[in-house]
Amino acid sequence: MSSPEIASLSWGQMKVKGCSTTYKDCKVWPGGSRTWDWRETGTNHSPGVQPADLEEVIKKDVKTVVIGRGMNEALQVPASTVDYLKKNGIDVLVLQTEKAVAEYNTLAAQGVRVGGVFHSTC
Repeated sequence: MSSPEIASLSWGQMKVKGCSTTYKDCKVWPGGSRTWDWRETGTNHSPGVQPADLEEVIKKDVKTVVIGRGMNEALQVPASTVDYLKKNGIDVLVLQTEKAVAEYNTLAAQGVRVGGVFHSTC
C-alpha cells in the first residue's frame, strides 16, 4: 500500500487523494488518512506534537514521518518527540506546513513508506 497524495492545502483545509473528507488537521499513512483531533491527546500549540499524536502513524510501518507545524509555524515540536521517532528508527522532517506537504508528496511519489501529521492553520 502506498502513501496517499495530499491533493490540496489552503488555510484550514486539506484534501487527501481518494478521500472525500476535507480536513483541518490530518494524519496520513500508507493506505489511509483521518482527522488529527488534538483533543484525543491534549495537544496544544505549546508544548506541541507529542509522541501519542504519532503512534497511530508509526504503527503503519512508516520509514519517514513529516510534521507540518502550521502555515505560520505556531505548532511546536519538542526535541523529545523527534527523539522518540529517531529511537524507533524513523526519519523525521519538521517543516512549515506548505513545505511539509510538498516534501511528503515527493516522498510518497518516490514510493517511500511515509506518514505525516499536518496542521493547516496558524
